[in-house]
Parts: sequence; structure tokens; C-alpha cells
Amino acid sequence: MQPRSRWKAVHGVLLLDKPLGLSSNDALQKARRLFQAAKAGHTGTLDPLATGLLPVCFGEATRFAGLMLDADKEYLAEVRLGIRTATGDAEGEVLQTREVAVDEVALRQALVAHTGDIDQVPPMHSALKKDGKPLYEYARAGQTVERAVRHVRIHAIELQQVALPVFTMRVLCSKGTYIRTLAEDIGEMLGCGAHLTGLRRTRTGPLDLGRAFTLEQIADLDETAREALLLPADVLLQQMPCCRMNDTEAQRLINGQPVSLRDVESDSPLVGGQILRAYAGAVFLGLVEAQGNRLRVKRLMPQDSTPKAQKIPESA
Repeated sequence: MQPRSRWKAVHGVLLLDKPLGLSSNDALQKARRLFQAAKAGHTGTLDPLATGLLPVCFGEATRFAGLMLDADKEYLAEVRLGIRTATGDAEGEVLQTREVAVDEVALRQALVAHTGDIDQVPPMHSALKKDGKPLYEYARAGQTVERAVRHVRIHAIELQQVALPVFTMRVLCSKGTYIRTLAEDIGEMLGCGAHLTGLRRTRTGPLDLGRAFTLEQIADLDETAREALLLPADVLLQQMPCCRMNDTEAQRLINGQPVSLRDVESDSPLVGGQILRAYAGAVFLGLVEAQGNRLRVKRLMPQDSTPKAQKIPESA
């Protein structure tokens, strides 16, 4: 870790391409050290086996990180049929090997059957907590505990490559979906079992892997170029409706005062209780909530913490 005196105020969102073998927290800490950022957090855990998109929030952007936990996710998953493991992935002990008497037609039918609203039992080898302790700690101690069924939604499964007994699928799913469990359930439906051999997250909400950088790429840059990679905090919120106001009304909002709806422009009809992104010109002010005929502060962004080079344009 850097000496505490070297930590500095860094604000913004880094789209990190997490490498294989690192936990999300380990990847976060490596990115934090590269930026010498005093405050950092991420928007949703990826297993060490998984690679791909891990949005890392620095400074004031951490105020909005939690909102991404509810976002839909997209994954590219490689699955091996015929082998069931203790962890549901390639790191676990092999529990059972079965013949794979499956063709592509049956595989596609199984994928369709697992699309839509489905129930999942979270795997024992996961970070989900039971009585304050992660499930993987129980699993490592040889214990199995009862887990509540989760209701999740698989928006789409697209078969990418087939070389049975291995196939690759692209999955668009709701929060809380375990792709390992999805792979195992598909294998059970096909009567041969399965486990996950590779997983890459390609999208989180409005953010995609195309704009992400690896730790090696970031380390090769100087400080100025590094900080130019940071996106503004509102990149996390692009799926929310937007409203704009003049500087006078913006100052009222910053002072904690409500703003009349007639003094703002919105990109959609306003509904009571609705949460919106608020802007003055190109400057992101924070989140506001529609209450009656007024907008009230929900969560403000300090105005000196937005990366100037990354402000949202007027057309956003």
C-alpha cells in the first residue's frame, strides 16, 4: 500500500477489465494504488475465475456505486457438459462424470427453457452471507447450509459456439443471477451435468467492456494520461431520466432548496417519486426526486469533483 500521505482526492469511474485469478477487491486495490486514490469502491463482485468489466469508482463517484448493483448484467460463459464439480466451475473437485448424449437441438431447447423468470438456489461456494458469514466459508469447512431460493430473470441466452461437450453462451440477466448455477441447471436438464469453465462479464447496465482497460494498460501510462481514463460519476446513471435547469435553480438545489418543476426541462414526463439526473448546462449536479410540483435533492455531487474533460455534453 502507498504511504497514507500519498493518497489523494481522485474522482471518477474507471472501467476496469479484471484479470483472471484476482478477486474483485484485489483488482480494486491494485487500481486504487495506480491512481493513489484516497477512496475507492466497485459496483458488483466478480469471482476470481471470472474476467471482464468491473466498474471502479473513485472519490465522490462512490456515492452512486450502489445504484449499479441493481443493473442487468451480460456475460460470455463457456460450459463443459458431462462433468459436475463441487464448486460449479473448473476450480472445484470433480464429483461426477457422465456421458454426453446431447445434440445441438437439445442444447438449444434447454437454453430456451432457462430463459425468462427462473428460480435459483445460490451455490455454497459464493460470497452470499448466512448469519454474517460468507457461504464459501461454510463450504470450505465441509458444511452445507440452507439457502433461500432466488427469483431471477434471464432476459436472453444466445448460443455462440458449439463444440460438444463444450459450448459458449452469451447471457443477459438480472441482478443476483449465478451463471455457475445456470450452467449446472442446464446440464441437469440435459441429463449429463455441467460446470462453468470460463466467464467474462461484458456489460453492466449501460457500461460495456469496449471502453475498459486492463491493469497493465493503466500501469503503462503517466499520471495525466491515467486520470484521462476516468469517466464522470453520472456514467453510472445513464439509464435514468434527465432534467436540466439554469444556474439560479441549480444554486437553489445545491443549497438544499427544492426547485419548481416549471423551472426545469425534462427528457420525459415527470411522475411523483421518480428519480432523475439533474444538470446545469453540461455539469452533473446529482440526483433529484420529483415530489408534487417540485424537485428535491436526493444525492448531490460536489461540483469540484467532476473530471472537467469528461462532462456530459448538452445532448446527453
